[in-house]
Amino acid sequence: MRRREFLLTCAGAAAVPGQGTAKPREWNDTPPPGCPAERSGNLRGVRFTGRHAEYTKADTWYPSWASDGNLYSPWTDGSVGDLKCSSNGRKAATGHATIVGDSPLELKVTGAATFPGDPTPYGGRYPCGSLVHNGVWYYGTYCLMDSDGDASAGLNWDILGPFVGFRYSKDFGKTWIDTPCTPSAPLFGEPTTPGQPVKMGAPHFVDFGENMEHSPDGKAYLIGHGAVPSDPKSRPANLSWITGDQIYLARVTPSIDAMNDGSKYEFFAGYDGFGKPLWSADFAMIRPIFEWNNNAGCVTMTYNAPLKKYLMCVTDGVTTISKFNTYVLESDYVIGPWRLVTYMKDFGQQAYFVNIPSKFISPDGRTLWLMYAANFSNGNKNWHTNHQSDPPGSGYGMCLQEVWLAA
Repeated sequence: MRRREFLLTCAGAAAVPGQGTAKPREWNDTPPPGCPAERSGNLRGVRFTGRHAEYTKADTWYPSWASDGNLYSPWTDGSVGDLKCSSNGRKAATGHATIVGDSPLELKVTGAATFPGDPTPYGGRYPCGSLVHNGVWYYGTYCLMDSDGDASAGLNWDILGPFVGFRYSKDFGKTWIDTPCTPSAPLFGEPTTPGQPVKMGAPHFVDFGENMEHSPDGKAYLIGHGAVPSDPKSRPANLSWITGDQIYLARVTPSIDAMNDGSKYEFFAGYDGFGKPLWSADFAMIRPIFEWNNNAGCVTMTYNAPLKKYLMCVTDGVTTISKFNTYVLESDYVIGPWRLVTYMKDFGQQAYFVNIPSKFISPDGRTLWLMYAANFSNGNKNWHTNHQSDPPGSGYGMCLQEVWLAA
């Protein structure tokens, strides 16, 4: 493996955030027919306080809370300060940055840089699972294909490819060592022909707090969305970067030697005859922790330590270009069973990559911040305008909205 210096830097060039206060509101959260999750008896919806903040002009923010107190996150397809990045084409690159500050309303995005990653035989290569643990930053990427060859027209990146593997940095992103895995030889050995379904195509690390302090067993958990083989004609709309059928889970003890070694992972494999959860080193044995046909798209999970609850954010991207629906589930265990906290139809209106940074959960666990990007506006330029956003403050960038969990 060859050490690569980061290409460009804008350290200290923090974007000036947009901030605001809108009217508090309850979200009308009636789920559609067929929702497989029963209502939570403990968490009965969310209330938006109206406080929000927006940073940068890039998307794909998944922060990891490191032992130095900072958040470290990927980003792409846009700009941070004067630095631009695109994950499209043979010269695809993914960005990374440090998020400094203890208040979501007063953050600084610094140390932004990019790193190249060829997606061949796919058309794009995007950030996903990102974890900083014991001073080492592990950064994963996955592949995408656009069925008509133009991500700005028609459906948007409507074919999900495999998760590739992890590059890593021992100096918080100043230099990186690339993954030995490639899009043609990915970490989990999933299909590499565009259009074939995958199960861990865009995994994200479960957020266990600062330096993974609340992991139940010292392991890092990866959660991803996927699908099983079905009618090929339905594949582009049924498994994309934002749509899917099932949610899957893997775990590994994080180390430089283990992260790119598929034999070091265990995969949730269902339950035995006595209801005991099974974990297998054989990827073929993987089973979903949750499924909802064509409604289980991009997924993230955070452990809410004060409430001793796992919160799972799932987005149903519908057609990949329309308004998106986001719902939040809760469970006492990382594998479920899952109960519905809220179903937010047309959240954003087009919010995606929704996650809950554990750093900003209140001491009582009731107040937290949703982080996401929104309104990339494929086929509808008006969605970039603020008057179209719902809730106010949703736009193309790193968006944060304060919410309160109703008891």
